[in-house]
Amino acid sequence: MEKIKMRDMLAFKFLSGLRKNEAEKKIAFLVHRMNEESNDYDSNIWIMDCETHEKFQLTTDNKVKQFFWEDDNTILFISTRNDDEEKDYPGSTRVFRIAINGGEALEAFQVPIRAGEIKVIEPFRKYAIAGYYEIGQSFPLHPDEEAVKTRKKKKEEEKDYEVLDEIPYWQNGMGYINGKRNGLFILDTEKDTFEKITGIYTDLETMDLNRKTRKIAFNAITIKNKMELRNRVYLYDYDNNNLADLTGKRDMLFRDVIFLNDEELISIGTDKKAYGLNENAKFYRINITEKTVDCITPELDLPIGNSVGTDCRYGPSSGHVLKAYNGEVYFPVTKKAHSHLYKITPEGKLDNIIDLSGTMDDFCISCDRIYEIAFREQRLQELYLYKDEEEKRLSDFNEWVQNDRVISPPEPFDIERMDKPDIQGWFITPPDFDQNRQYPAILDIHGGPKTAYGEIFFHEMQTWAANGYVVFFCNPRGSDGKGNAFADIRGKYGEIDYDDIMEFSEAVVDKFDFIDEERIGVTGGSYGGYMTNWIIGQTDRFKAAASQRSISNWISKFCTTDIGYYFVQDQSAGATPWDNHEQLWKSSPLKYADRAKTPTLFIHSEEDYRCWYPEGLQMFTALKFHGVDARLCLFKGENHELSRGGMPLHRIRRLQEITDWFDKYLKDE
Repeated sequence: MEKIKMRDMLAFKFLSGLRKNEAEKKIAFLVHRMNEESNDYDSNIWIMDCETHEKFQLTTDNKVKQFFWEDDNTILFISTRNDDEEKDYPGSTRVFRIAINGGEALEAFQVPIRAGEIKVIEPFRKYAIAGYYEIGQSFPLHPDEEAVKTRKKKKEEEKDYEVLDEIPYWQNGMGYINGKRNGLFILDTEKDTFEKITGIYTDLETMDLNRKTRKIAFNAITIKNKMELRNRVYLYDYDNNNLADLTGKRDMLFRDVIFLNDEELISIGTDKKAYGLNENAKFYRINITEKTVDCITPELDLPIGNSVGTDCRYGPSSGHVLKAYNGEVYFPVTKKAHSHLYKITPEGKLDNIIDLSGTMDDFCISCDRIYEIAFREQRLQELYLYKDEEEKRLSDFNEWVQNDRVISPPEPFDIERMDKPDIQGWFITPPDFDQNRQYPAILDIHGGPKTAYGEIFFHEMQTWAANGYVVFFCNPRGSDGKGNAFADIRGKYGEIDYDDIMEFSEAVVDKFDFIDEERIGVTGGSYGGYMTNWIIGQTDRFKAAASQRSISNWISKFCTTDIGYYFVQDQSAGATPWDNHEQLWKSSPLKYADRAKTPTLFIHSEEDYRCWYPEGLQMFTALKFHGVDARLCLFKGENHELSRGGMPLHRIRRLQEITDWFDKYLKDE
């Protein structure tokens, strides 16, 4: 067996988008793989029989972006296959139809928006479609040659300009979003009509369809000059063409909404009063007729969703965090370093259904069986069945990694403290580990900060271990999985989190003689990049650093990034550049850059609108100005997701840059 290689990621397979058909007899999902030649990803639909568990690949064009069951034997999918620029109306989406029992995929319809979600009201006839459009554009279902020509001419004339009149004006992974909305549309192929339902300032987030009552529920936020930090839940009655606001002007953020039954919806949301934007959500039951909103879990403090990180995921999810089945709602929860499956009754009674180590990335329930896409032990994603309190692996897409590569499992190293919360952490040793040798080491800091590290496969860590490094990492205060109080570091960035990280690091070095304390590096991305920038201005403990997609200046982040104006104010305990400039500058790594002595590599992406690349430029310039060795690698055409969803060759180059930097400073001459 060989050690993990940097380029092994080119052969990894990533699973996503688990969906069942209405009869609950078939499961469909997407399988993605890197394509080195095209420097992109190949994505195709796979089908599995729920009785025999036999699987087969349905599509072969490699271009599937998203898919939806139309009926029990037919799938609709969005693809870039057979793109014909002369035919396509700019900004449109072509949707294809394929039978799972055989036959070619044929174009089902084309809509003049960038469709993202499709709900089938009546198979082969009527559809609810959520998608992006530009305010003021027309929506011709069958644009003639002149309409296409006019649209293309306008696009060509405007390509060199961006006119901004609202915030946020751009979004990571989406580009400029000024004047663009995600709306709800109804396509009727019998009447040959395409109608927009939502208003001009409404931006739809998630939606659900009750096919029996032909009603559509969705949560949406308002953007008029400045995006509101509250949203509402709406109900659209298809048969009566009526749109109703169910939640009014409550100061809440509803993060998902689904039908519990014909009369009630279930949603998760937060009023942000106790812990701000990152506050863990509670469950709300919404009566459609009475328009009442009742919290059924007032004492709940569980992080709903899976926030355990890895660099081995890719592709769209199946759409909802919450999934209803037989009058109950199922949902993932992050607990410490793992994600588990829970369910809740309409009365608010909770039950932990799957409580296994690892993470569950997606799931669906079919005939009382739970199908999952999950990370278990040190395996990459595979498909699993959970039944009768036992879990069985159903796929071997990535089994070659287990058979052909030596994997170094993370070993737990927790710190128990009397006066402060305990810190959960791990370390990974090289595959050919020798207790009597000394090794260079890398501290890896996660993003978020409200995410978590766990014990699942992490390619970059395995690569560094295979290259002779001890890798160690932890979940300091600010991390997810331990409740609101532990995750709350508003106004304390660079203080209690820094103390936790440094205390953990010193404990690791003190405990293990095989770590050479003179050869330790530090790296991290996003919040981890912020902490890397912060650390080099506070201590010379580390011999080298690699700061990725970082924050260096809270003031510039406030005014330039897609979440800056509300995230910075929230996480700084209310400070803005005008009413508490000192607080923002005090917690900015750039303030202390003149103290830095640590050689630092900066990794940033040109289209990272979450932590815009001037954040990296500022720190890079500061270190160079003060005579510190620094290098900046700027990736064109990439965004904040470079390490997780960037173009394959760019992901390899990123990892090579970091590895080479640490080799330069941490390996023996």
